[in-house]
Amino acid sequence: MKMRVDLTQTYGDFKLDVAFETGPGVTAIFGPSGSGKTTIIKMIAGLVHPDEGRVSMDETVLLDSSKRQSVAVHKRRIGYVFQDGRLFPHLSVARNIRFGGRFTKTPGATPESSVVELLGLGPLMHRLPGDLSGGERQRVALARALLSSPRLLLMDEPLAALDGPRKDEVLPYLEALRDETGVPILYVSHSVDEVARLAEHLILLRDGKIMLSGPTHELLSKPEALPFVGVRDAGSVLHATVVKHDADGLSQLSISGGTLVLPGIDADVGETLVIRILAQDVLISLEEPKGLSSRNILPAIVMSLHKGHGPGVAVSLRLGEDTLLARVTARAAQELQLRPELSCYAIVKATTVPRSSIGHIRNKPI
Repeated sequence: MKMRVDLTQTYGDFKLDVAFETGPGVTAIFGPSGSGKTTIIKMIAGLVHPDEGRVSMDETVLLDSSKRQSVAVHKRRIGYVFQDGRLFPHLSVARNIRFGGRFTKTPGATPESSVVELLGLGPLMHRLPGDLSGGERQRVALARALLSSPRLLLMDEPLAALDGPRKDEVLPYLEALRDETGVPILYVSHSVDEVARLAEHLILLRDGKIMLSGPTHELLSKPEALPFVGVRDAGSVLHATVVKHDADGLSQLSISGGTLVLPGIDADVGETLVIRILAQDVLISLEEPKGLSSRNILPAIVMSLHKGHGPGVAVSLRLGEDTLLARVTARAAQELQLRPELSCYAIVKATTVPRSSIGHIRNKPI
């Protein structure tokens, strides 16, 4: 399914003006509060009408302001998951999720049993929302949206109200939802970790305008993205395959540039993972270090350097077929005489990669 979006809306001094396309998988809209993220998906859902705009999914036109055409919200076949779940407090989990099925007559819709199993809701079906944790409520909201047999899922910062442990609880279910249902997802967030784990395509939004867009693993590794994600969150996204689990609790992963060793990962040998490595956790050496405690010493080539307004320099390194972003001081870059095409070594400390920065990719359609 391909969606095309072209929207314009003015609110006082703020003007939203965006045009983009999305395809299968997860497309993330990332940006600070007030940049227009939620407004965009509300317009796609039909909850807000733009001054001018056009929204289409494949050959179906949902909105065309030039022709005064707008499909009713309940006929758009779009599932919407809010920050707070918005469950009916007087209905059980089972009745909440079945409410979504009232809005579909689509032949071959995903059966309730498959959705319940996918989201691990079996033990919760007779409970009321007030007896659920925040993470459990969001899983119920996801199930309700899925049972409406949507052509598209809109997720408006669904994990923003959850603490760290609850986010870690829900993220694997979102990965399964992405990989096993085939329903395209437009995911709004201001969390780089969530975007890196879930999204194949990324749109960086600021002040109502699209600043950058492209494949997530490429875009987050570009120095140009640094002003949008922030210095502390800047980093790279690598795809890795689990090779083996060692007896001492470490796991060996194959990446295009070599082998990455990390603390024991809960994944099967052969499984594909998404690994996010922060730029501040990457060191650069001109010579291969000896007698170093780090197991991750990878040959690399400098691609480019990007100096910001502060004392730091973002260095893009070619690591096999991937790009690894490192952040060093301007003084260090000068002393090392870093320049494009220079051969060097990238050093990554295994313990700096938290479990929240490791995502799973599955391919088992339900």
